[in-house]
Amino acid sequence: MKTKKNFFQVLAFQFLIWGAQAQEVGQSPWGPEDEIGSLNMMTDSSRIQILSQIGSGQVYDLSVDYFVGMPSFHSLGDPSYQYWLTHTPHGTVVDNPNGMGEAMNEKVSYTGDAVSMYTHMGTHIDALNHFGLNGLIWNGFSPEEHLGDKGWKKTGAEKIPPIIARGLLLDVRALVDSFPPNYRITIQDLKACLKRQKTEIQKGDVILIRTGQAKHYEDAAHYLHQYPGISLAAAQWLVEEKGAMLLGADNLSFEAFPPEKEDNWVPVHTYLLAERGVMFLEQMMLEDLAKDKVYEFAFIAASLKLRGASGSPMRPIAIPIN
Repeated sequence: MKTKKNFFQVLAFQFLIWGAQAQEVGQSPWGPEDEIGSLNMMTDSSRIQILSQIGSGQVYDLSVDYFVGMPSFHSLGDPSYQYWLTHTPHGTVVDNPNGMGEAMNEKVSYTGDAVSMYTHMGTHIDALNHFGLNGLIWNGFSPEEHLGDKGWKKTGAEKIPPIIARGLLLDVRALVDSFPPNYRITIQDLKACLKRQKTEIQKGDVILIRTGQAKHYEDAAHYLHQYPGISLAAAQWLVEEKGAMLLGADNLSFEAFPPEKEDNWVPVHTYLLAERGVMFLEQMMLEDLAKDKVYEFAFIAASLKLRGASGSPMRPIAIPIN
């Protein structure tokens, strides 16, 4: 009987440990219907405040080009970027699709094109439905109730508001000559970066991390190979201790691989999206900001309103502030 009692005591203790370690989706402090998470930190007042600090007409484009052969998640079965012409000047003369005749089509040239792509290609933002935990996404929304054949009814990319906020570049790449393969950026790295730049994180900031990986963007094999990314502890520090509203980086998938946890293959993704309701941008172009040592700026961006989608292309810009 004593042995049986001890067994159940050990088992109960183990369940307590498992419960403490279990990851669960977060319930939004902004209410049961919240679909944008930490972007609720942005207000009319905060937008006006950062816009009033703009001290330059110079604009930095923080997005990459889209082209056939660009880096992609094809290894996971997602489609690569495809581009094709639907109309060409010579083709319209031959086909006469508008019925206007040869003379008109020789005079007025016509070019049209189309693209097919995965929504998580190029510079893009991850919506809160991109990754979940234990069958739920942010704020407890379930696929059984909220996922239809044409996408999520909750937290889709169309719900993401235009973003205007203080941006801060953390040029971690400037700290080292090179990163070891699959390097995970630490809290100490971020603190050293802030000290080197003489900058401070403010609550509600957009934090952009430069790893230098964007220099290899035109070479997909190099760009995808053993790239550095943020560690889970560093992401937690930015969100929980420093109050970051939105994160971003210039690598493929924000975090590094292989995963740092045995029970979760994307622990940073699930922590940010499912547990904390914090969106982030991937595959950014931060080289010009770093070259000019522009660390503080007005961050302005908007995603495509792709209804129900788990992410969307985005073209963010940075304008230096006083």
